[in-house]
Amino acid sequence: MVSLPDGRISTGISDLDDVLCGGLIPSRSYMVSGDPGTGKTILGLHFLTAGEGESLYVNLEEPAEEITRNAAAVGIDTDDVTFLDLSPAADVFVEEREYDVFTPDDVEGSSLRSAIVEAVYDIEPARMFIDPMSELQHLAPDTYQLRQQVSSLLRFLREQDVTLLFTTQSTSDVPDDDLQYLSDGTFELTQDDEGRHLRVTKFRGSQTRGGAHTVRITDDGIVVYPVLIPDGHVVDFPDETISAGIPELNQLLGGGLSRGTVTIINGPSGVGKTTLGAQVMKEAAGRGERSVIYMFEETTRTFVTRCTAVDIPVDTMVERGTLRIEEVQPLTQSPAEFASMVRTDVEERNAEVVLIDGIDGYRLSIRGEDDDSLHREIGALCRYLRSRGVTTLLVDSAETVTGEFRATHGGVSYIADNILFLRYLEVHGELRKAIGVLKKRTSDYERALREFRITEYGLSVGAPLRSLRGILEGTPEVVGDGDAWDEHQ
Repeated sequence: MVSLPDGRISTGISDLDDVLCGGLIPSRSYMVSGDPGTGKTILGLHFLTAGEGESLYVNLEEPAEEITRNAAAVGIDTDDVTFLDLSPAADVFVEEREYDVFTPDDVEGSSLRSAIVEAVYDIEPARMFIDPMSELQHLAPDTYQLRQQVSSLLRFLREQDVTLLFTTQSTSDVPDDDLQYLSDGTFELTQDDEGRHLRVTKFRGSQTRGGAHTVRITDDGIVVYPVLIPDGHVVDFPDETISAGIPELNQLLGGGLSRGTVTIINGPSGVGKTTLGAQVMKEAAGRGERSVIYMFEETTRTFVTRCTAVDIPVDTMVERGTLRIEEVQPLTQSPAEFASMVRTDVEERNAEVVLIDGIDGYRLSIRGEDDDSLHREIGALCRYLRSRGVTTLLVDSAETVTGEFRATHGGVSYIADNILFLRYLEVHGELRKAIGVLKKRTSDYERALREFRITEYGLSVGAPLRSLRGILEGTPEVVGDGDAWDEHQ
């Protein structure tokens, strides 16, 4: 939960306080806009029930009984909230009221204002929620009168040290531009095929975290997943090289992996990318470090079975708490939700090695058709992990088994400090595998390719394949005399 600075009050949603860089500034007014069903009322209920002191709910549309019932359905207790129920009663329809001489403001507006003023004097609330403020637009005879009335109301509430939250529902016939102008802050809730989002479009007196923040409405109310901003998460960590667990692989890497770097493991399907990542985590477990793997494309059961068969005891690692396996559903989780999951593992569970399997699955959670969205989201996530000293492994699938060589798929090589690649190659009519290093930012590395094998006894990396050429194309040729492949067995 975010720590509120002095002079701020909570919205009732900790991650929304984080978006606001510390919560709301008291004695000010804030507008929540959005279409029906986007969560405006639930947000208001969180606000009313978050602080000490009295709170007042002025409901102009929905009856208080329905509000309390709906609040209970999402785990919000309204017993300490005072309701000023100004919603239309049934007799309004039955009596068919008409205003032939007086305007609606003359008949209803004055009584509404009197009721609000009387309730504020009587209850002395610290927090107040008007739902919806846009109802006043139907009572005011013109835009000028509306602005005068709302401005007067907001000034009155500020003088009474009341922090106000109010909702609006803008339409083409009745826009809420004037209410936006008068408020000190504006929250916009939206809902579309990509999910629910919240934007802070205005906030006087403070900075906020920009972007479309993911919103979920759960059995416990609203949950906000802020857009990940890597700045502000930097911690000190040792400048050291960690072992990958295979001596020959360490030689390829010029000694091993530098802590806090990002490594892309690239290769075609089935070549052993995820298994190689699991080997790095096995070595981390031996050092007493905690790791976490996010499975976008494989079930936990299959992964555990495969690793156990090659002497990587991930089941034991899970039991001992050195490894956590998390299956991620990319079509139902946004990048912000995934980033929140990663932050929890890193900051609360002290994960020091992270494996994301794989980039293609992560791309599905973005729902973007171009690579720019992928670069923005995964780039921010990797910068965050790097700033926390977390060693990150990204599994990247090559589209072809052999043939044209590409460093990465989707142009993500720029985010990597290291690039390891695995390739199939055909030798004497038999399918073999090779491993190499294409990039390492922090030190020199071995340029040779080596044979890569996965056996029941674990992973092995062979001697440099110096007598072969054309390995990256998948059909190596012998350079010089003799059987070059047999020389490297």
